[in-house]
Amino acid sequence: MNNKEVAKVFQDIADLLELKGENPFKIRAYQKVVRSIEHLPVEVEQLVREDRLKEIPGVGEAITKKITELITTGKLGYYEKLKADFPDGISTLLDIPGVGPKIAMLLSTELEISSVDELEAAIVGGNVARLYRMGDKTAENILHQIQAMRRKDQRIPIGEALPVVDDILSRLSPES
Repeated sequence: MNNKEVAKVFQDIADLLELKGENPFKIRAYQKVVRSIEHLPVEVEQLVREDRLKEIPGVGEAITKKITELITTGKLGYYEKLKADFPDGISTLLDIPGVGPKIAMLLSTELEISSVDELEAAIVGGNVARLYRMGDKTAENILHQIQAMRRKDQRIPIGEALPVVDDILSRLSPES
């Protein structure tokens, strides 16, 4: 697992704890770990191997155990148990910029939305704008974020594209 994936799991945990109404200090602790992991100059996996996780700002004994479990098994029991307390699709909705824990829960419980496609259809159909504490502007902003996510997913990072382009060009150029 790379740092981005590890940070995503801990961000999801922070979001789910917020939905549960957990202690704000606990939530902030997870958010701090997310920021720390995102800015690490090395992979978390290396720190686990070298038993250096506690060097990460905000990482104590409990988080060290969780990161180690996640890296070594690919899963985190605490996260799986936490997700089981919520409707399916909450994590998917939380991946959309502009959709925080409260909006995700509202969409899930009121409209039974569990996917990006369902959310997009509900926005286009006007169902989201009719929800309490939502409106046309909020729904439109979420729709723009969904469209931006889709455009971003279609783009290939230069680091991935360049080797392929080089290979194609070398096959097309006459041999010297």
